[in-house]
Amino acid sequence: MHKSGFIVAIAPLIFAITACGGGSGQTTNTPSSPGGNPPVAGTRNRWDSIKSRGQVICGVSGEIPGFSFVGTDGKYSGIDVDLCRAIAAAIFDKPDAVEFRNLNTKERFTALQTGEVDVLSRNTTWTLSRDTSVGLEFAPVVFYDGQSIMVRKNSNIKSLADLKDKAICVQTGTTTEQNLADQMRKRGITYKPIVFEDVNVTFATYAQGRCDGITADRSALVSRRTTLPKPEDNVILEEVISSEPLAPAVAKGDTRLGDALKWVVYSLVKAEELGITSQNVGQLATSNDPDIKRFLGTEGNLGEGLGLTNDFAARVIKHVGNYAEIYDRNLGSKTKLNLTRGQNQLWNKGGLLYSPPFR
Repeated sequence: MHKSGFIVAIAPLIFAITACGGGSGQTTNTPSSPGGNPPVAGTRNRWDSIKSRGQVICGVSGEIPGFSFVGTDGKYSGIDVDLCRAIAAAIFDKPDAVEFRNLNTKERFTALQTGEVDVLSRNTTWTLSRDTSVGLEFAPVVFYDGQSIMVRKNSNIKSLADLKDKAICVQTGTTTEQNLADQMRKRGITYKPIVFEDVNVTFATYAQGRCDGITADRSALVSRRTTLPKPEDNVILEEVISSEPLAPAVAKGDTRLGDALKWVVYSLVKAEELGITSQNVGQLATSNDPDIKRFLGTEGNLGEGLGLTNDFAARVIKHVGNYAEIYDRNLGSKTKLNLTRGQNQLWNKGGLLYSPPFR
C-alpha cells in the first residue's frame, strides 16, 4: 500500500480480512464442508445475543498499526477497530460497547463460524471462495489494497525481475503466498520462498536480514515498516501484484446482523459525501435538506427496517465520525503511516467509495 489509499468501498455483503490478501497474511481458503461444497447457511441469530449481552464481540488482529493495534495503555485503535465501535454506536448508542478478541489468520474464520465473535473486522480480503465455501457474509469494502514487496533501500532491487533467485519472506498458508507464486511463475522468475506460519516471525526474519524481500498487502507493509529498527532503510516496490479488497464480515446466515453492518459501513461513506462530521452532526439535525433528514433519521423510518433506531447513522457519526475522519486519524498525514487515500477516496473525488441511496 505504498500509496494505496483507504477506501470504504461499496460492495454488498459482509466481511471477514485479510490480513487482506496478504497484508497481515490471510489463510488459504479451506472448505467448511466435505468436498469443498458451501456450508449450509441455516439461520443464525447473533442479533438477539448481542442485544441481550449489551455489547458486540469483534474479532481483530491487534497487531497492525493503523488497522487494529493495542497500545501500551491497552487501548485499541485503527480503522478496523473504529468500524467495530461504529457498529456498537449504531446498536447501543455506546461506541465502547465492544469486546475485542485478537485473532490470528488461522483462527479468525473458525472464530466467526463457531460464534466466538459476532463480527470479523480484521483486514481480510473478500474472495469468492470465502464468500461461499468458507461461509462468510461480507460487508462493503472498507479499504482497497494490493499486494507488494518490501526490500532494503541499499539492495538495488527496483522491480520483481531484480528478485530473481532471491529469498523472499512470506507467511505460509495465505493468499499472499499463492499470489507471489502465481506472479513469479507468470513472469518466469525463480525465487526462494522463506515461509513461516506466524506473521511476527516472518517480519522478524526479514528484519534480521535473512531474506532479501518480504511480501504482504501494501497497507501491512507500510504499517509494519514503522516497527522496524530503521524504517527509512526499507522501501516498498511500486509493482502491485494483486487486488485486495478488505472488508468486515459476519457468518453466513446472520442476515439481520449482516444488514446492519452493511449499512453502518455505508453510513460512514454517505456522511462524508453529505458533509456530515462528528463536529456538525448535531447542528444538521435541523437541516431542511431531505437527503440529510432521511440520513439522520429526523424524517422517515429507515432504521426500523434494520432493527435499529431511525437515527442510527447520526449515532455512528456522532461517536466515531465519517469515513474521512476515521481515515485521517488512523492512516492520514498526521500519522506515522501518512497514507494518501488514493482509490479509497469518494467516488466523486476519483476513488472507489460509493454508497447506495439512504431512501
